[in-house]
Amino acid sequence: MDRPPRRHRGLVAVSNLSWRLLVVVLAIALVAFVLWEIRLVVLPLFIAVLLSTLLHPLAQRLRRRGVPDLLASVAVFLGGVGVLAGAIYLVVPAVIDELTDLVASVQAGIGELGDLLVEGPLGLSQFEAQETIREAEQRLANSLDAIASGVLSGALLVGEVLAGTAIVLVLLFFFIKDGPLIWAWVTRLFGERGQPTAQLVGEASWTALSQYVRGIGFVATFDATFIGVALAIIGVPLVIPLAVLTFVAAFVPYAGAFTAGAVAALVALVSNGVVAALLVVLAVLVVQVIEGNILYPLVVGRTTHLHPVGILLAVTTGGVVAGIIGAVVAVPIMAVVNAAVPIIRSDDRALGSPPEREAGRSEPRPPG
Repeated sequence: MDRPPRRHRGLVAVSNLSWRLLVVVLAIALVAFVLWEIRLVVLPLFIAVLLSTLLHPLAQRLRRRGVPDLLASVAVFLGGVGVLAGAIYLVVPAVIDELTDLVASVQAGIGELGDLLVEGPLGLSQFEAQETIREAEQRLANSLDAIASGVLSGALLVGEVLAGTAIVLVLLFFFIKDGPLIWAWVTRLFGERGQPTAQLVGEASWTALSQYVRGIGFVATFDATFIGVALAIIGVPLVIPLAVLTFVAAFVPYAGAFTAGAVAALVALVSNGVVAALLVVLAVLVVQVIEGNILYPLVVGRTTHLHPVGILLAVTTGGVVAGIIGAVVAVPIMAVVNAAVPIIRSDDRALGSPPEREAGRSEPRPPG
């Protein structure tokens, strides 16, 4: 076969790269579509894996101390579920009781912010301020309508939530009890040649997820605690729901912190005035500076090995594709991909030379 002229080789290379890239993008889009369609299975599976990264090591410690396998699994499972249920019982009722006041305060804060835009140094016209307020209130109303329609969509959603919760609990128990056995079965699906690489990918992914969950949990607790203390010192009402919002928002890097800080500032503006709102903004900025420059790089950044730009793009893409769920799961998925891709690319090195490959055909050691 004749080679293309030299002047056309660049065009041929670009065209080959383009269609390969198009195939990859279409494949990713197809996988994402299928996963979203079966989210009732995928999301519980993902949540159970995340929770098992916290609970499975505890069960392993009990087993090393001589506790029987089943007893250790049951004790850790019931203890973890009990702690989570207790936290929900203590926090959720207080948040629900004050949720209406929180929404009303945010709406009133938007109105007062519009007045400041007219009377302040920006000097916006009344019409411009009203349009800004109307647009902000419309966005808030649309968000609340979406939430309300989801909450009030009837027995179908209730059934999905209950089914999803049941799936999470069942999967979590078996991941705690039989996680290594399940993973050994998964690696055998890749055949003898692919088993060592699958084992390395699983171990690296498990480590990345474990460290990410612990790190982001620590960061979220830090944000919620210190911002909650600052709000209490300033005298802002609705401290508990605002602290809970801050904790949840911390699982969405960058965008979550901005949203939680804006809500807290609006509540302070309507209840305590401009000075209190500015103090809240200052407190949020101080906490975010400490988090962004010290905690997140040390606790989370070293585990994900992702640049802040990559994290921001991942969160944005996840939010566009799957809303708040996509924004939350984007970074852990990127952490797993970042840990797995180098191992897959160095497949030959991971498998080793032929003698090493024969020696490596023994039963793989599952992650965790």
